Amino acid sequence: MKHGVFIFATDQSIDVSRLAREAEQRGFESFWVPEHAHIPDQLDTRFPLSEDGELPEMYRRIHDPFIALAFAAAATTTLKLGTGITLISQREPIVMAKTVASLDRLSGGRVLLGIGAGWLREEMEPLGTRFEDRWKVTTERIAAMRSAWTEELASFDGDFVSFPPTRVIPKPVQEKGPPILIGAGSKWARQRAVDWGDAWMPNIPKTDFIERGMQDLARRARESGRPVPPTTVFGAAANDCDFFADLGVERVIHVLSSAGADVVLPELDALAPLVTSS
Repeated sequence: MKHGVFIFATDQSIDVSRLAREAEQRGFESFWVPEHAHIPDQLDTRFPLSEDGELPEMYRRIHDPFIALAFAAAATTTLKLGTGITLISQREPIVMAKTVASLDRLSGGRVLLGIGAGWLREEMEPLGTRFEDRWKVTTERIAAMRSAWTEELASFDGDFVSFPPTRVIPKPVQEKGPPILIGAGSKWARQRAVDWGDAWMPNIPKTDFIERGMQDLARRARESGRPVPPTTVFGAAANDCDFFADLGVERVIHVLSSAGADVVLPELDALAPLVTSS
């Protein structure tokens, strides 16, 4: 089983280049960062992971994920570069396709594209996507991006994305483009992983949930006549890693504090034995 690390990379946390280099030196397989382009000052949507519904400050201070991962790429040689997650519903697909392909080519084919449709209405709608349409938009934009990655003359004609034959160069190193990991925990996310994704990446790391989810994923794949997509567990606890390995999880991602080197590097050291024992 592979081990990755995730951090809310902000203007106040450890330098991205240094952390990526330190993670690679300790044997971690992948390095993950999130995305929030902006956070409106007035929010009606409650943050689902806190009791008071307040959004933590670090969400407001995140670096652009592809800039951060470019710095991580330049500081490393083998470390996979993951978005955990990037919000496809908030990104224009032609520009996004070129951004991802450029990072994949310049890094030697190391990109893992964790994607989602977003949960924060107030962030999404100023960027042109109705909250109710977010997964329909996301599905079309992924299909359009794959066209741009794999076709010399790419084109697309959908309900939310439409462009005439055009050349989007460079192409990714990875033949079909970077793997698409569906970053959500629902049954609909598992169906999307089967239908058009490359992996399921739930952000609910409870062991019983993952076990049931993987069973459901396998059933959906059988019914669709497709291979079972691998599972990456986002936010896995160190104590659960043996269970996940026995279950057949491909990768676990450990969450680091959004803090300085004095906090983050000891956390990395504490996790490092999990890598050597896998």
